[in-house]
Amino acid sequence: MKFVAFERKLQGTGASRRLRHAGKVPGIVYGAGEPSVIELDHNALYHALKKEAFHSSLLDMELNGATTKVLLRDYQMHPYKQQVLHVDFQRVDATTKITKKVPLHFVGEAESPAVKTDKCTVNHVVTELEITCLAQQLPEFIEVDLSGLTMGHSVHVNDIKLADHIKIVTHGKPNPVVATPVPPVVEEIVVAAAPAPEAKGKKGKK
Repeated sequence: MKFVAFERKLQGTGASRRLRHAGKVPGIVYGAGEPSVIELDHNALYHALKKEAFHSSLLDMELNGATTKVLLRDYQMHPYKQQVLHVDFQRVDATTKITKKVPLHFVGEAESPAVKTDKCTVNHVVTELEITCLAQQLPEFIEVDLSGLTMGHSVHVNDIKLADHIKIVTHGKPNPVVATPVPPVVEEIVVAAAPAPEAKGKKGKK
């Protein structure tokens, strides 16, 4: 994906506030040299942030007529407005080794025995994984095949097929669960017993 950034001349709280009022977003680009302060069009950035690839893949940033490879590292949103307040990018090259979270795309779930035969639902325990690789080898997403999932068994990190250059960071957990089938809930219908009819008696005369 490609986006256009502009060099930011003024810095400071007041300058950033004026930028936001003008429909711009202040930002910074760091790594591989001196940091660069930039500004971006708010609406273009806001819509780009809605795309999964903008968060998890290498981006082409055009700045002053030159294109640089960058990664989105952080952004801040207004507490209640649909407004981006600030954005951070990192410059990368062919030798940059990075650690970044990548989304998981689950496939084959409907064809799995757990779902098709045993009517289970599948709980996606995690929806992204943190990986380490060279920046140029960063995958946009990781595919998790659930077609062989059976009831009573889960898919773990070690079950995911990855390229040799990608290493998953599990923060000390040996083999975390990624997805697990949940058996259908059987509802028991309890029928209340009908009340016994009241005995009909004749009322005595006073």
